[in-house]
Amino acid sequence: MLRYTAVILAFVAAICLAGCGSVSDRPPVDAAAGAQAPLPQATATPPAKAAARPRIVALGDSLTAGLGLNPEEAYPALLQKRLDAGGFNYEMVNAGVSGDTSAGGLSRLDWALDGDVRLLIVALGGNDALRALPADELRQNLSHIIERAEARHIEIVLAGMEAPRNFGRDYIVAFHQVYPSLARQYHVALVPFLLEGVAADPALNQRDGIHPTAQGARIVADNVWTVLRPLVEARQQRSTRKEGPAGS
Repeated sequence: MLRYTAVILAFVAAICLAGCGSVSDRPPVDAAAGAQAPLPQATATPPAKAAARPRIVALGDSLTAGLGLNPEEAYPALLQKRLDAGGFNYEMVNAGVSGDTSAGGLSRLDWALDGDVRLLIVALGGNDALRALPADELRQNLSHIIERAEARHIEIVLAGMEAPRNFGRDYIVAFHQVYPSLARQYHVALVPFLLEGVAADPALNQRDGIHPTAQGARIVADNVWTVLRPLVEARQQRSTRKEGPAGS
């Protein structure tokens, strides 16, 4: 259960050193060219807008924001490619902010859930561990995030983190247990450890030894996709059954 904790101290330290950056992938801005002369106002017709796709939001810290990577290399962008390739009609929104804590994620939740959000990936907690915040506070903040999202009928994927071992076994165990216990309590999908297969591997991390390289981010995307894909498949199947056969 605690085989990753030896690397987590360095991991969470680098997150906080990264500082609080800006969200790396906000919903795209319409940049339509306006070089043509405007039509007379009486006959002008606004251009038709493409139908907005339902959203999947990834709420997290620098690991979600993709610190040190190009925007298209962060795991939410990689999930978008997998959604598109699988024919799943969703827009993936990267709501990761470097240095964020569970309290910070909770404070900006309303912004993150703007629009037609159907699923929420919650990947927070590393910075809570570095600051040795009580595990009960982490639990409370994550509980509020889950409850507020579920009140909007948004499905949750909870991504687990670990605490550094130098804070003692009691804290490590209490911190670790927050994620599976919340998953059981609220019946939400769980990624046991976001950095499974990446943490402590120099070949998969940047020079800081903490944040994944582009190759490491692909493995992180695999970890999330393993849990996310069944949810979007089930949603698509329900939508198909609801629509029924053509002509019915």
